[in-house]
Amino acid sequence: MKNIVVLISGRGSNLQAIAKVCAAEAWNARVAAVISNRADAAGRDVAAAMGIATEVVDHHGFASREAFDANLATAIERHAPDVLVLAGFMRILTPAFVRRFEGRMVNVHPSLLPAFAGLHTHRRVLQAGCKLSGATVHFVTPELDHGPIIAQAVVPVLADDTEMSLAERVLAAEHRLYPMAVGWLVQGSLRVADGVVRHRAGAAQLLS
Repeated sequence: MKNIVVLISGRGSNLQAIAKVCAAEAWNARVAAVISNRADAAGRDVAAAMGIATEVVDHHGFASREAFDANLATAIERHAPDVLVLAGFMRILTPAFVRRFEGRMVNVHPSLLPAFAGLHTHRRVLQAGCKLSGATVHFVTPELDHGPIIAQAVVPVLADDTEMSLAERVLAAEHRLYPMAVGWLVQGSLRVADGVVRHRAGAAQLLS
């Protein structure tokens, strides 16, 4: 059975979505641990309620990003991860950390990458007058929000949208998209060639 380790900083809604689908679809995998950089992350309670081990590696306790990442990696490795999932983990990881887990570490970003990488995504989408937004699951590489794209979900931008209303609909799409993509990774259904990710059986990699 494969081990999934999830990193969180907040409420853990994507963690919950992934754990529920993992159980419902009987993946040959389990969420082995949830690790947060914040002791007050609500997602720790979500994990505990689901019987998942939790741990805190508080970034405030380290003098540098490198020291934090080294301790975080040690905590992760204790759970023998086959897949490492970033689910609302609000820390920029060092290149050395990324290289250590590259190829088995994924993230979800609330835009249709490569558009609107970085922060304040929904505000920037609305300011640009975009008619479509969405979410992207991608492999994590040292370049922020630019790893090979596994799958995307399209969300229309409505005329009366606010940052909050758009964010809520994008998050709902993430709850469908992220478990699908993590399931593919667990099942060995993905191949990467020249920076492009394909599903081995040709499954659609776009949700609408």
